[in-house]
Amino acid sequence: MNSKKSSTNICPIARTLAFLGDAWTILILRDANIGSTRFDQFRKSLGIAPTMLTNRLETLTEEKLLEKRRYSDRPPRDEYILTEAGRDYLPILYMIAAWGQKHRGEGKLARFLDAETGIEIKPVAIDAVSGAEIGTRPIRMLVPE
Repeated sequence: MNSKKSSTNICPIARTLAFLGDAWTILILRDANIGSTRFDQFRKSLGIAPTMLTNRLETLTEEKLLEKRRYSDRPPRDEYILTEAGRDYLPILYMIAAWGQKHRGEGKLARFLDAETGIEIKPVAIDAVSGAEIGTRPIRMLVPE
């Protein structure tokens, strides 16, 4: 998908997938949401090639999901901190995980627990206006003229 062309696409899903629709990018955000901030932490956790990780971190920084901050001048080292947009992605990650548990749940899987109660979370998407669970009622897309 051409990211420059899709940035003018009227569909917010297409616009977002233009830079966020890659597995590595989503897994970097997963790791950032569970506390990773440094290049070596991401590389070790993901087993991703350094050049690929550099490219993904640059994109996430350009798209303002991560903020690059210097934590050492000698040698120069940066860390990547979630922005508000990056933190807003957390519910999406857990919805992806819930879908994966339901439809790709063979074998051993990591579980996500509420840190305070220790109870496994069961995410559900709710429409804030109607209160209805998304997926239980038909949805249509209104295309601007």
